[in-house]
Amino acid sequence: MSDFCVEHESQPYFICTNIIDFDFVKVHHWLSNAYWSEGIPMETVVKGFTNALAFGLFHKEKGQVGCARMITDKATFAYLADVYIDASERGSGLGYWLMEVIMAHPELQGLRRIMLATADMHPLYRKFGFNEPAKPDRLMEKLSPDIYKILYGDTA
Repeated sequence: MSDFCVEHESQPYFICTNIIDFDFVKVHHWLSNAYWSEGIPMETVVKGFTNALAFGLFHKEKGQVGCARMITDKATFAYLADVYIDASERGSGLGYWLMEVIMAHPELQGLRRIMLATADMHPLYRKFGFNEPAKPDRLMEKLSPDIYKILYGDTA
């Protein structure tokens, strides 16, 4: 699919899926300090967004102010990851708008399951139909929380 861009109806923001426009220095800063990806190397951030359906949230004058990515086969399953709004932009509904745009994306329609993990944003995601797993005993994970330190030391 070609690039997907949506402009906000009343504010100077837009969302695009063209990663050429991404400010990966900002994205790396955000994610390397986030609780879920602390210390993540720049190369891993770029690779992760390049190999996913990436969403960049931009202010027309300030540049990139948020991001998210959907890891998906575009047929049956997707995993929402790295949803981030710059601290200076929080509280104005941009997270909600970003989720609206993501969930309406044409390549994400008709999926059987979309998953995500969050420590604190349950109320936002519930507005888009997300709930705790109906059968959590069927879910498993292989977690390596210190993988970046193991692979790269403290240089990430």
